[in-house]
Amino acid sequence: MRLPFRPLARRKTPLLTALPLWLGLAALGLTGCAPQPEATARAPANALILPLAEPTPLPATPAPGARLPPNSQLAQDFLELNFALETGRELPRFSRFEGPISVSMAGRIPATAQVDLAQLLSRLRNEAGVPISTAPGAANRIQIEFLPKRQMQARVPNAACFVVPGVAGWADYLRHRNGPRTDWAGLQTRQLVSVFIPSDASPQEVRDCLHEEISQGLGPLNDLYRLPDTVWNDDNFHAVLTRFDMLMLRLAYAPEMRSGMSRPEVMARLPGLLARLNPGGGAAMGVAPPAPTPQAYVEAVTGALGGARSTPQRHASAQRALMIAQAQGWADSRTAFAWFVIGRLSLQADPPAALAAFDRAEALYHPLPGAGIQIAHIDMQRAAHALGTGQPEQATRLVDRALGPARAGQNAALMTTLYMIRAEAQARLGNTAAARQARLDMGRWARYGFGSDVAVLRRVAEVAALAEAGARIN
Repeated sequence: MRLPFRPLARRKTPLLTALPLWLGLAALGLTGCAPQPEATARAPANALILPLAEPTPLPATPAPGARLPPNSQLAQDFLELNFALETGRELPRFSRFEGPISVSMAGRIPATAQVDLAQLLSRLRNEAGVPISTAPGAANRIQIEFLPKRQMQARVPNAACFVVPGVAGWADYLRHRNGPRTDWAGLQTRQLVSVFIPSDASPQEVRDCLHEEISQGLGPLNDLYRLPDTVWNDDNFHAVLTRFDMLMLRLAYAPEMRSGMSRPEVMARLPGLLARLNPGGGAAMGVAPPAPTPQAYVEAVTGALGGARSTPQRHASAQRALMIAQAQGWADSRTAFAWFVIGRLSLQADPPAALAAFDRAEALYHPLPGAGIQIAHIDMQRAAHALGTGQPEQATRLVDRALGPARAGQNAALMTTLYMIRAEAQARLGNTAAARQARLDMGRWARYGFGSDVAVLRRVAEVAALAEAGARIN
C-alpha cells in the first residue's frame, strides 16, 4: 500500500561500494552464464590474522572548505530545498523548530551512536547556529529510535532510515502513519519529529543516517539530484553534512526567518542573509529558478539502483536516465550520476564501455563544487579494475588519489576498500612493508565502515580474488 504521506528517507545504494568481482571470479573458474555468486576466494592469511580495531567514530571535523556556488544560486537552492518534497509536491510555508531542541535516543542503541550524535550536535551548534542538544526538557523534540532492520523495512522497504513529523517513536508512528500528523505539508511549525534507524546497521550507516535524517528533521525536506555537495541527494555519495548543508541550515535558523513564512517572504530575506553569511558570493538575485528534475529521471535512476531487478533491466533504466539528462541539456551531477551508474552496471559485460562511462562521469563532476568524493568512488572502481587486470602500479596511483577525498568525506567503508586494494597491489609489486602498512590502515577503519568481521573478511576475499585474477594475467 502506498503511504499518502511518504516519510523522508535515506535510500539504500549498495551500488556505490560494490566491486567488479567478475574479474576475480573468472580467475577462480566461477563465472558462467548464470548469475554470479559472491566471491569465495580465501582471504590472505596475513589479512585474516591482522587485528581489526574496535569500531571508533571518525574524528569530528568541520565541513571541508569546498567552494560554494554564487549567492544567487544558493538562494534558489534554499527555496527548492525548503518549499517542495522530493515527490515534487509543493509546500505552502516554511517551517522549522522555534527555540531549543532536545534530542533523545531509544531502543537498542549501537555502541558508536552516542559519540557520533554528540559530534553531530556540536557541529550543528557551531557551524549552523542550531540550538540543539541532548539536554532534556525542551518543548521541541527529536526522538531517535533504533530497531531491527527487518522490522523497519517491513514498513518502509526501500529506506535505509527515515524521519517523520508528529510522532514520538515507532509505536506512535504505526498508529498515525496514514494520517495528517505525519504530513510535512501540514506543519505550521516543527515541534516533534522521530528518526528511525536500524540497530543492526554498520556504525558508518548509523552515523550517515543521523546526519541526513536529523538535518532533514531540522530543515530542508527535499532531495535534489542536481546538487553535488550535499547529503540531500539520493545518490548518497556524501556521508556527513557538508559546508553547503551547514550554510542551508544556518539560513534556516537565522533570526530573520520564522515558521509560517511564505515563499515570497523567505525570498525577500535571502539576499541580506547571504550577503552576511557568504560575503564573497555576490548578490543573491538575477538567476531564474532551475527547471525541476522530471519525475521520469528520478524513476529511471530508482530503477537503475533497484537491487531486486536484473542487471539488464537496471542498465536499461540507467540508459533511460542518461537519455533524459542529455535531452535536458544538463552538464551537472544528474548527467554525471547516470554515467557513473552505467559504468558500474557495464563492468561485467563491457569493461571498456564501463571505463569510458567513468571518464564521462569524472569530466562532468570535476568542475562541480564538493564533487571530490564522487571522483574518489570512480577511482575506487578504476583501481579495482586495474588490480583485477594485472596493473598494480595503476591501481596504487588511483588509490593514492582517492584516499584524500575519502578521508575528507569521513567515508570509512570507502577508505577501507581503498586500503585493501593498495595492500594487494603493493604485495603484487613485492613491497611487503607497504602492503602490511596498508593492511594496518585498513584494520583501523574496517569495523566502523562495514560493521561485522564477517563483512570485512568478505570484502578482503573479494579484493584478494581481484588480485589473483590480475596475477594470472601477468
